[in-house]
Amino acid sequence: MTRALFVVTEEGYWGEECIEPLQTLTDAGVECTVATPTGNPPVVDERSVDPGEVGEELATRVTECDANDERLNDPEPLASVDASEYDAVVFPGGHGTEWDINQDRHARAALREAVEGDGKALVVCHAVGILAFTRDSEGDFLAAGRNVTGFPNAWEEGIVDDLDRMPDGRKLPYWVEDEVKAVGVNWDAELDADTSVTVDGDLVTARGPPSSHEAALTLLDELGLDAPSA
Repeated sequence: MTRALFVVTEEGYWGEECIEPLQTLTDAGVECTVATPTGNPPVVDERSVDPGEVGEELATRVTECDANDERLNDPEPLASVDASEYDAVVFPGGHGTEWDINQDRHARAALREAVEGDGKALVVCHAVGILAFTRDSEGDFLAAGRNVTGFPNAWEEGIVDDLDRMPDGRKLPYWVEDEVKAVGVNWDAELDADTSVTVDGDLVTARGPPSSHEAALTLLDELGLDAPSA
């Protein structure tokens, strides 16, 4: 059976970016495991379950999955899992990734193993920031020279205030586009397109929430699996 490891933040994951790939891959017959940095349940960003922000249907779907999915409620500690045992490693986004996942050494090792080994990696939205901190086995930046999409500065400007503070008061440590471009990627968030998913070798990146479904289907295709029936 094809297996996927989901590496999810405890500091605020964006609901659609986790739940959409998790449910889509599960429906396609993929065995999915969830891991967090400490092994505590991941925390959903409240804005991503606000009906006024994402719509009633999606808010309900994410809320129910977050509350009832055993994989999310009882995740593995990231340090205890071996990424080489999985066919894919998925990094859902959310601003929360900037406070734990993106600079976590075990998360970086899992990404490196997926891209350099026999697996695939899907990195979504703010989790794309991990590419700014991940080096390959030779010590070079893993994503240097690769084609990448991710959460753009143009969108961040509409979220943080003039002091880079989030709506919840936390100061955003960095802007994903700036940091990732600095390591030499070919960045294109395709701002004129409804969705943005980029494949470069075994690395798949996605821009943000509206790209989550396409990203999941792209990963299934990269794994040689059929999309689940509607």
